[in-house]
Amino acid sequence: MAAKAEAIGPRNGHELAPLNARADGSERPHGVTIVLQGSRGSLQREAPDDDRAAWSGKLQFFLSIIGYSVGLGNIWRFPYLCQQNGGGAFLIPFLIMLVLEGVPLFLIEMAIGQKMRLGSLGVWNTIHPWLGGIGISSCMVTLFVALYYNVIITWVFFYLFNSIRLTADQLPWSSCPQDNGTAELECSKASATVYYWYREALDASPNIEEPGVPRWWIVCYLFLAWVIVFFIVMKGIQSSGKVVYFTSIFPYAVLTIFFVRGITLPGSSDGIWHMYKPKLEKLLDPTVWLDAATQVFYSFGLAFGSLIAFGSYNPPNNNCVRDVLLVSVCNALTAIYASVVIFSILGFKAYTMVETCITKEIKILAREHIGGFTVNSTEDYYREEFPLLNSTAVKAFNLTGCTMSKQLEEAAEGTGLAFIVFTQAILKLTPAPFWSIIFFLMLLSLGLGSQIGIMEGMLCTIFDIDFFKRLSKPVITGVVCGFCFLVGLIFTTGAGEYWLKMFDSFAGTIGLVVVALLEMVAVMYIYGHERFTNDIYEMTGYRPGLYWQITWRYVGPFIVTCILLSSLVFMLINHPTYGAWDANEVFFKKLTQIKQVESTSSSFCLSSLSVHQYSMMSSIQTDTSTPPYA
Repeated sequence: MAAKAEAIGPRNGHELAPLNARADGSERPHGVTIVLQGSRGSLQREAPDDDRAAWSGKLQFFLSIIGYSVGLGNIWRFPYLCQQNGGGAFLIPFLIMLVLEGVPLFLIEMAIGQKMRLGSLGVWNTIHPWLGGIGISSCMVTLFVALYYNVIITWVFFYLFNSIRLTADQLPWSSCPQDNGTAELECSKASATVYYWYREALDASPNIEEPGVPRWWIVCYLFLAWVIVFFIVMKGIQSSGKVVYFTSIFPYAVLTIFFVRGITLPGSSDGIWHMYKPKLEKLLDPTVWLDAATQVFYSFGLAFGSLIAFGSYNPPNNNCVRDVLLVSVCNALTAIYASVVIFSILGFKAYTMVETCITKEIKILAREHIGGFTVNSTEDYYREEFPLLNSTAVKAFNLTGCTMSKQLEEAAEGTGLAFIVFTQAILKLTPAPFWSIIFFLMLLSLGLGSQIGIMEGMLCTIFDIDFFKRLSKPVITGVVCGFCFLVGLIFTTGAGEYWLKMFDSFAGTIGLVVVALLEMVAVMYIYGHERFTNDIYEMTGYRPGLYWQITWRYVGPFIVTCILLSSLVFMLINHPTYGAWDANEVFFKKLTQIKQVESTSSSFCLSSLSVHQYSMMSSIQTDTSTPPYA
């Protein structure tokens, strides 16, 4: 049985070689012939597809891949995982999983796209008609992720514009709003940065069942985000390829600026050492290895179909093996570099918080005439004498024993790190508005770079369908962006953050892992590992050896299966929950823990934030994990 597909005219940046197009006498000769034999497919090319969109150069392709794979997760999730999973010891499982899982699957997607010069749906339909569901599933998951990923960009816009509008050495979250000379009660019970995030930015509702109406300011920023994305991707790589020169390079410039400033600040070395101090005993914990495997999987943006689409725009003789290795190394080094930058700044923040804490506790001890303290006691005296104090007195006055380690252990990830912890750290830098502006410009660049790749993968799949090939590319892109904007209005309500976490926990996790597993099985066992090896040899002149064969056929599928099974078991054992901001409970907890909260300067932690855990039995819930691309 044979199915022929002819090219029917020039195509745009997303449209791919038609699979089932009909030709008449006026059209040019066939460009692609697909032959299906039994249960396995083979691809024969009669002539190169000269009309297919292509990268303008190697640099554009490389920056597009970097912009897509190096995303927000490298900034706000990898540092947290390092801190929580053994510090420098976490790099061992991370690099092992990078070699055994990430790089092999990365090459599968890049090479199969380059060989067949098709998008996700076209590739799997070509290998076998029954495998088209992999492309459809990938497109569906990509749609869900695109919906909420642009909401993160929306929040970044909110903070960016509110940083620009103030020209003085003050940011809107630097202090609590005043009412007749008295600080807003809700803000005084938490902290200015926490209050600004939950009340001013999100206007968060107490739970997901009481979302309220869309917040108009978030709606405006969401509309702006989708308009920008539309103009970037409306012409495929012809338009998005120009933007990646900024979205891929600018974040490295900002990271370097923060790095140079960070390492000169007091406490920065403590922050870096706290994160990378190796705790080898953590390597015996299987969850550490699972976290490493999961981080590698998501940091590459695997199974979205985007890498297949990017690979399909390469010339047939492109050395995709070298590209995969370069991007993999760059991705890993970026995550490590970003971790150093983040924790150098957080170390400085902890240093200033400790100084404030010690000053307050010295005043308390001097007032109560404990331990020989006076108002003139030094920090060194405090550090020497505090461990010798009577434990009863310490508990009576809620003294904490201010230390760097306690401050740095208050870890956060995702939106908590970006919009609460780091914004609080920025307040310690001068001029604060400048550092805030470049920080959120960096997040904006990273977010747009990943969103461009996500949209490319989804639109490529849409244009694999014959019906959409006949329609205008900008029109279809506009319809998709408009649809995403309308559905995304659910994220602009007071329960928007709760919905986002639900989408992230369920829409963008299990589905992607299943797609990745099916991709490896389809290429290795249906298309055939020998045929795939020969394809790479024909394209690059390099024949993949034993390492590639073992990881493709056995190790990679095994690791992905372990991720899938462990995720399912975790969901069955643990009832999913989500954290919700409740102003009333903030008052209650503040009243019962007032001295403890004051002694830590209302730093971001659960004791000062009041997080309610709602049961799945009474309402929809989501896990408190952060967006992977996040």
